[in-house]
Amino acid sequence: MSTTSQKHRDFVAEPMGDKPVTALSGIGEVLGKKLEYQGFDKAYVVLGQFLLLRKDLEMFCDWLKDTSGANTRQSASCSQCLKEWCDAFL
Repeated sequence: MSTTSQKHRDFVAEPMGDKPVTALSGIGEVLGKKLEYQGFDKAYVVLGQFLLLRKDLEMFCDWLKDTSGANTRQSASCSQCLKEWCDAFL
């Protein structure tokens, strides 16, 4: 298992608040712009989609790939980040 990035650890360590979508692990500027164009401009909006998909990592990864063009590594990083945030705060 690979270690998590500093971005991942920072996100999971505190409440989400009004963080931009690019605060999510695995989501950089390019994917962030694609998600913003689709209406997913804040991390909490992406969290809402994660929760609508019942925290199913595979379904969320597929959705993120289809919506933003994320690759497998990026979608896995984002889904794991959201899962750990939910485990800590929900």
